[in-house]
Amino acid sequence: MDKIELLSPAGDLERLKVTLLYGADAVYIGGEKYSLRANATNFTLDDIKEATTFAHKLNKKVYLTLNIVFHNEDMTGVEEYIKDVVESGIDAFIVSDPFIISHIKTNYPKVEVHLSTQNSTSNYKTIEYFKNEGIDRVVLAREVNLEDMKEMIEKTGVDLEIFIHGAMCTCFSGRCALSNYVTNRDANRGGCAQVCRFAFKTSEEDFTMATKDLNLARYIGKIIDTGIKSLKVEGRMRSLYYLATVIGTYREIIDNYYANTLTEEKMQVLESRLSRVANREVSTQYLTKEADYTDQYYSGRQELSNQDYLGLITGYDYENNCLILVERNYFAPGDSIEIFTPSGEIYPYTVTEIYDENLNELEVARHPEQILKLKFSKPLPAYSMIRLIKKAQISKE
Repeated sequence: MDKIELLSPAGDLERLKVTLLYGADAVYIGGEKYSLRANATNFTLDDIKEATTFAHKLNKKVYLTLNIVFHNEDMTGVEEYIKDVVESGIDAFIVSDPFIISHIKTNYPKVEVHLSTQNSTSNYKTIEYFKNEGIDRVVLAREVNLEDMKEMIEKTGVDLEIFIHGAMCTCFSGRCALSNYVTNRDANRGGCAQVCRFAFKTSEEDFTMATKDLNLARYIGKIIDTGIKSLKVEGRMRSLYYLATVIGTYREIIDNYYANTLTEEKMQVLESRLSRVANREVSTQYLTKEADYTDQYYSGRQELSNQDYLGLITGYDYENNCLILVERNYFAPGDSIEIFTPSGEIYPYTVTEIYDENLNELEVARHPEQILKLKFSKPLPAYSMIRLIKKAQISKE
């Protein structure tokens, strides 16, 4: 039996490489055109070629979002763009427009077409319809529950993909008009202003309508057992550290579930890791029940980021047996940290000495982006990172 796919977002080439190295089976990206994340860096055609080459060497895949709501002006050049992307080696398009579906399936039958969550698919009859149109996979609306997923698979046999982690839309998947109304930025054409996270003034206190983030870590086994084909993480604009942590953690959950080694003790460690990397409360949303007021924020919301991410390892000083890293946040001698790698190794480490790039000893690391060195017995793979576990009781100032 093939393992379920773990699908990661990537807003640029570096994020793509990190997510694949940390365990994603496939990555979804946006091009410079027709993507719903216009504010992300996004991928040029040359970037797409480099991305697919990198992924295919790892026996992994790259999917391109082509899922805006198309207007007349958007149709100019879209067929040529699709041709160029196909020639760049893309494995699948994520789309919602019926013409785009038909055009790709007619002209490029070897390239998969996945129906975007923008289509808000939430019943098996819609899946049957798009199956007849040639769709290879359906990305379900986030509002579908586990029992309905099972029924959809039983009645259609179509590959289904669901979101398992990340931000949720307040409005029904693919049906938001708040951004258009409040800021004149079209959420369905790449301009979402995230109005649902605005704080609106009332007579008593600030009010929001934001949903809590999605986190289905506890339900991965049950989802796998339904026959779902792909588990999707949200976040093309998220940081390297966030993506490495979330993808790496879900990779461990999935692999341990298949190996029957996902103990309660291990699950608690992995859940704690996910909770530390996020800055919002989480919920299972619609998976097992109808989402209600407990799955949203209304007032008193706080989104405070911690400073757990301490540094990105960029090399090794063989002469002095030191890891070379770029600092991200403050740390000091006595702090307990973890060094973690794309292949899953974790090295507990207590900071003793911290050096600058010229091997001058520092009292503390206090300057983000500074090149630092830490004594370590061996080099580590590219994109290994450091996170804080516990600060020392008394740190040097």
